[in-house]
Amino acid sequence: MDDLEAIKRLKARYFRALDSKDWDAYAGVFAEDCIVDLTLAGGGKYHGRNAFRAYGSSLKIVQSVHHGHMPEIDLTGPDSAAGLWGLGDYNIWEDGTQNHGWGHYLETYVKRDGRWYIKTMALSYLRVETICTQPALIAGKDGTAHLRGDNPAAAYWS
Repeated sequence: MDDLEAIKRLKARYFRALDSKDWDAYAGVFAEDCIVDLTLAGGGKYHGRNAFRAYGSSLKIVQSVHHGHMPEIDLTGPDSAAGLWGLGDYNIWEDGTQNHGWGHYLETYVKRDGRWYIKTMALSYLRVETICTQPALIAGKDGTAHLRGDNPAAAYWS
């Protein structure tokens, strides 16, 4: 697999792990010394994989759906890259509130021991709607267990 495809798969794993609440897989996409900046989206700034994992796993989300698309990824060296991703997300929170957002991720990547990681990540929104109709189906945490792990498709069909 070439480096660009490996980075796309890394980001796909990020979204799947976030939406299935697989916090070990989620942490595993980040470099240990990552920096995650959510200040453009109204959040905080986190230094290190463990700090950001703790933040992610503390979110009071019942269901989330994140889609990344239209990646613009440039290899900046043999073990580094930078990318921009379009984002669409939808979240239902424990208190019943909802939001639907559209924006971008601005990221850098580092390759260590032959594996790509997210080194830096910033999130910004172009639009967020907070008045959303109630969805017909909410999978919830229990309804996403089949999406967890390293290769959920193979595990499901084995």
